[in-house]
Amino acid sequence: MEFDLEGQHADRAYAVLASLVTPRPIAWVTTINPDGAINAAPFSFFNVLGAEPPIVGFCPGDREDGTPKDTARNIRLNHEFVVNLVDEELAEAMNKTSASVPYGTNELGLAGLTAAPSSAVKPPRIAEAPASLECAEWGTLQIGDNRLVIGLVKRVHVRDEFVDSETLRIRAEQFRVIGRMASPNWYCRTRDRFEMVRPK
Repeated sequence: MEFDLEGQHADRAYAVLASLVTPRPIAWVTTINPDGAINAAPFSFFNVLGAEPPIVGFCPGDREDGTPKDTARNIRLNHEFVVNLVDEELAEAMNKTSASVPYGTNELGLAGLTAAPSSAVKPPRIAEAPASLECAEWGTLQIGDNRLVIGLVKRVHVRDEFVDSETLRIRAEQFRVIGRMASPNWYCRTRDRFEMVRPK
């Protein structure tokens, strides 16, 4: 089967790509609005993009009426955000924060979560998250109806038990984040792993 995403199958682009490019990590992004109200929302069009400098990118789409989602709106105004990662224990809480609620509503409160102060940016971290990346907006690219927010990672917070204090490596076998699978509602666990040593 061949899909023509520039023509006959253009309306299937999201469903096809979101079901094929899996698993995708989840950016659970916290921002604040000009009044200081906290917003939290998950995005699975997300990844780390580089290490020198350390950058991440995620794509907050628009609402059905074409207006920017609260996350994009807040970043445009404040130029800062935090990417919180989602483990198995937080899956349900993350899902609760994906609901469409009025601008200025604190989704952390709705999901029973706690805001923790960040070190280098104004938006808070999610205290319960296994790891959080404090970011300053490097820039936002608008490509058609897509919006790609690129963030410079200023600080990384990782729960102590996930870090080997001698090597400063992440204990991958204990770090049980979830991933996004096929649309509309599928996710995966990341416990099933195998190792392959890169050839020299």
